[in-house]
Amino acid sequence: MDFPRRDFLKKTGLLTSGLLLHQELAAAFVTPVAAGKLKIGIIGCGDRGTGLLKILQELTDKFEVVALCDDLPFRLTAAQKIGSGAKAKTYTDYHALLDAHIVDAVIISVPLNLHFQVAKDALAAGKQVYLEKTMTYDIPQALELVRLAQLRPNQTLQVGHQYRYSPLYYRVKEMIKQGYLGKVTQIDCRWDRNGSWRRPVPEPSLERKINWRMYREYSGGLAAELLSHQMDFINWAFDTHADEVFGTGGIDYYKDGRETYDNVQVMARYAKEGIVGNFGATCGNARDGYLFKLKGTKGTISLLVDEGVYYPEKDTLKQYGTVDGVTGATKITWNKDGGIPITTGAEPLKDGSWYALNDFYRAVNEKKLPDSNVFTGARAACTVHLANKAIYNHTIEKWQPEYNLT
Repeated sequence: MDFPRRDFLKKTGLLTSGLLLHQELAAAFVTPVAAGKLKIGIIGCGDRGTGLLKILQELTDKFEVVALCDDLPFRLTAAQKIGSGAKAKTYTDYHALLDAHIVDAVIISVPLNLHFQVAKDALAAGKQVYLEKTMTYDIPQALELVRLAQLRPNQTLQVGHQYRYSPLYYRVKEMIKQGYLGKVTQIDCRWDRNGSWRRPVPEPSLERKINWRMYREYSGGLAAELLSHQMDFINWAFDTHADEVFGTGGIDYYKDGRETYDNVQVMARYAKEGIVGNFGATCGNARDGYLFKLKGTKGTISLLVDEGVYYPEKDTLKQYGTVDGVTGATKITWNKDGGIPITTGAEPLKDGSWYALNDFYRAVNEKKLPDSNVFTGARAACTVHLANKAIYNHTIEKWQPEYNLT
């Protein structure tokens, strides 16, 4: 049966729910009238630090890069060649950068085992903090960082789970809330690649410093570096956490001295919601790449980083008729697989870090929690730590009441 467009929107709640999220997101990223530029320093100028430095070149109305820090001189030299990095003061000791009064805020993109200490010192120095994911190396550090941040309500601590900052992921979160998927019972996630994940090392003494992701002393491996993004999104979208975590893995291909696994699989049980989450990553095959599928009784959402498709179940099709409730168009546009592309407005999507840094600027100026904050960051960090304990110890790990933070 075909519904007139307005009747359909009433029946599905779209007129009152405001699912056309690109309009709301555009308003959220408007610069506060009284705000000036945020003077920012970057601590850690490896791949991620310089990647964020490049994004900051697109946001010069909001940020001024005034300081760069890395204990490897060649990284500092490379960072100075990127846009405003040429004018920034350089440091090899992050404490000296934190002592600089000109620095309002810092981006922390150091190895995972250093996240907690550098963030703790940055808060103590009175800085606003953008801390890369995963927030901390382990659960005790996550709980302590929450406590420290709560003592400083005028300082922002944002966690760099940038992928879910895309308008696409806000749209999907709203679709879940509005019932487009019905009762979600299964979520399948993969983040695969075919490569060793190693960085070139100019001299052997720098092996562990440059390839820290390969060593358990410094790294949470594939769970922390890749799967944490999808774990974080599930926590955020469903306002939940995993109750039980199972895991397995191994060094199954790259017999090169690494300690973190090159092939992992994690299964999480979200008991209250009745959801099973499956998370896998391998360094031995790139066919699937990044996949994220949310499966419910009324439909499935299949996500890439910047594309999404909604696949209604057969019974769900009957309520749609010819009207597209996902995009708000007057007629459904199907793709070749029988799905409806999820749109977010006329503008092409930007890198997730662009939206995340805009939210950081907003949060600092409005003194409000960013969407990816110390509390959501802690939930993701706890999940990752439980996953790694399950993977390496062959155990079933359970969420504990003391991990519940507000």
